[in-house]
Amino acid sequence: MGLLKAGIGALSGVLADQWREFFYCEAIDKDTIVVKGEKRIGGRSSNTKGSDNIISNGSIIAVADGQCMIIVEQGKVVDLCAEPGEFVYDTSSEPSIFYGNLGASIKETFKVLGRRFTFGGDTGRDQRVYYFNTKELIDNKFGTPTPIPFRVVDRNIGLDIDVSVRCSGVYSYKVADPILFYTNVCGNVSRSYSRSEIEPQLKTEFISALQPAFARISELEVRPSQIPAHAKELSDAMNAELTEKWSELRGLEIVSVAMNPITLPEEDQEMIKKAQLAAINRDPSMAGATMVGATAAAMQSAAANENGAMMGFMGMGMATQAGGINTQGLYNMAAQQQPAAPAAPAPAAPAADEWTCVCGTKNTGKFCKECGQPKPAAPASWTCSCGAVNTGRFCTECGRPKPAAKPKYRCKKCGFVPEDPTNPPKFCPECGDPFDENDIE
Repeated sequence: MGLLKAGIGALSGVLADQWREFFYCEAIDKDTIVVKGEKRIGGRSSNTKGSDNIISNGSIIAVADGQCMIIVEQGKVVDLCAEPGEFVYDTSSEPSIFYGNLGASIKETFKVLGRRFTFGGDTGRDQRVYYFNTKELIDNKFGTPTPIPFRVVDRNIGLDIDVSVRCSGVYSYKVADPILFYTNVCGNVSRSYSRSEIEPQLKTEFISALQPAFARISELEVRPSQIPAHAKELSDAMNAELTEKWSELRGLEIVSVAMNPITLPEEDQEMIKKAQLAAINRDPSMAGATMVGATAAAMQSAAANENGAMMGFMGMGMATQAGGINTQGLYNMAAQQQPAAPAAPAPAAPAADEWTCVCGTKNTGKFCKECGQPKPAAPASWTCSCGAVNTGRFCTECGRPKPAAKPKYRCKKCGFVPEDPTNPPKFCPECGDPFDENDIE
C-alpha cells in the first residue's frame, strides 16, 4: 500500500505542477523590505492543486518599479531581476508540457515522476520567489543621547578647539544589494521581513558612526551651526564609515541625512566667541576700533561719575597711560602693515618696426593700412668723430657738421675700380694710367 500511495502521490503531484504559474507582488509598503512572492490564482483557475514552493518551467514573474526579484532554489539564489517588466522562468528542474518542446518536456516529466516516487510522492525540492523593496526607506529618526565631540577649525584666525554637540534628525537608506541582504540578514522568510526587525541595530550603528563622520566634516573647517547645510558631505562621510557594516555586509547604503539645528552647551559657545574676539583684535585696525568703542563707553561712565566728571576723566586717563598704547598708535601700526599700492602699469612700448604714416595711422608693415602709402625710407646715419651716431647734418653731441662724402674713383681708360674707391693708388694697376680728377665718378 505504501508504494502504491507514493506512486499515486507522485503522479498526481507531477500532473498538478504542469500548469505555468504567474507571480505578481502588489506595492510594497514603506515599512516592509522583503515580501515572499505568491502565485496568482483566480476564481476560474484550474491550477489550485499545485505544490507549494514549486515553480514550473515557463512561469511568468512580473516585476514592478521599485522592486527587485530573486529566485531561491534549495536555499540558494539562482536568479535575479531588477528591471521592471516580465521575467520568464526557464530551467529544467520542474518541466511543463505547456512550455518548450513537448517531447523533451514529457521525457523530463517522467524523470521528475521517478524522483518524486523515491521521496514518497513529495516534491523533494523548494523554489521560492522574493520581492525586495528597492525604494528609498525614509523617516528613520535619530538623536544623540550623549554629546558628541566636534573639532572646530578656522585657520584664518588660528582657531582649533573641541566642543560638544547634540544633534537629531532623520536619515534614509535603501537596499543596494538584495543578494547580500538575503544572504546575511533575512534568509528564507515565510511571508515578509519588516524594517522594525533591523531598525534598532541600524540606529545604534548610525549614531556610532556620527562621531568619525563629524571628524571628516570638521576637516572642511565647517562650524557646528553649518553642519545641516552640508548634508551631502555628511551622507558621503556616513557611507564611508558604514561601508563595512552596511554596504559590504548587508547591502545597504545611506541615501540622505537631514539634521535639525545643532545645539552647543553655553560654555562652549562662550569659548568660541572669546577665541574669535581675541583673533579679531590681532588686527591693529580692529583693535583700534575696539578701543575707540571702549573709550566712548568709558567717557559716558566718567561723565556719570558720582564724584564728579573730572574725577572720572582723570581715572580714565590714568588707565590709558597704564595700558602703554593708544588708539592712534594702533592705527599707525595698521597703516604700516598695509601692503603698498601696486604701481601703475608702464605704457606699452611701441613695436620696434612701428612707423607713423603721413595720414596719422600707426603701422608695422611696409605700406599704410589706411591710405596705402609706402613706408618712408630710414634716413642714412653717420658716425661723428666723437662717436655719436647721427642722421642729420650736424652732430647732436658736439655740433660738428656731417663730413662731406669722399669721391669715388674709377679708371676712365679701362674701367678698373680700386678696392677702396675713395682712396685709389696713384696709377691704375691694370693699364698704368694715373688717377686724377677725370677718374672721379
